[in-house]
Amino acid sequence: MLAELKQGPKVVGVKQTKRAINDGKAARVFLAEDADPRVTDPIAVLCGERSIPVERVAQMKELGSACGIAVGSAVAALLH
Repeated sequence: MLAELKQGPKVVGVKQTKRAINDGKAARVFLAEDADPRVTDPIAVLCGERSIPVERVAQMKELGSACGIAVGSAVAALLH
């Protein structure tokens, strides 16, 4: 699942992910389990409303690494 995120077009972070969801560009959204729920829950709700699949990742560090960044990430999206 994270291999697709490493290779495919993506956005990282809450603002860019939210924008991709609203623009209809997000194919799948990844949420870190150890992130603050106040950050991830609104994104999960938005994905539910738009029928976008959500994948849970154990750690922010793992998600950030899959996105090719040196810091953790709470949210990322794989684009169409």
